[in-house]
Amino acid sequence: MIRRVLEEFLIFLSPFLVFALFLAITGRKPYDRAHWTGQAFRLTLAGLGLVILSLVAIGLFSERHRGGYVPPHLENGQVVPGRFQ
Repeated sequence: MIRRVLEEFLIFLSPFLVFALFLAITGRKPYDRAHWTGQAFRLTLAGLGLVILSLVAIGLFSERHRGGYVPPHLENGQVVPGRFQ
């Protein structure tokens, strides 16, 4: 679960990182607040759009399990892990 949250957080931050890289390449200082004030709202919208797009893509293209889920249980004193049938 933490992996999915971390992936979505990095996807959200990607427009900010690209903009900082753009500022560095063009010779402007990326840590100067004046460059970020006009772009923060647009970068936030772009990040949220990317996160929504990635969640929709995962929902559409992720692996589907046709059978039901069998939870972990005991058989002959041994724990049998959960699985999809």
